[in-house]
Amino acid sequence: MNGSGIVQYVVVRGDLLKELGWPVGAIIAQACHAVTAVTHLFHDDEHVQTYLKDLDNMHKVVLEAPDESSLNKLKDTLNENNIKHKLWIEQPENIPTCLVAKPYPKDDVQKYFKKFKLFKT
Repeated sequence: MNGSGIVQYVVVRGDLLKELGWPVGAIIAQACHAVTAVTHLFHDDEHVQTYLKDLDNMHKVVLEAPDESSLNKLKDTLNENNIKHKLWIEQPENIPTCLVAKPYPKDDVQKYFKKFKLFKT
């Protein structure tokens, strides 16, 4: 982990790969879109700035949400707790695919992501 203890959580829907047959590259693209959007939306945030100062030591955790419902529940929980994030909705299909939190100190946000497993194919 980078020296600041800041981490970024990326949560991708596993059912896109396992049940809906999306290619791995398309799923990676969803995560990339969401990370880019979060970086843009919260660029001036102090934790984002700290995170970006040490590009070679960024720490991301890529997790798997089983389905759209679990991703939406996470979004609601983060909203209720004022945790800044971006829910990526693929267009024109209008499908929520990925949720990325802005970089935060790990101790501040880890509890919201503990129930998700690491993403794997």
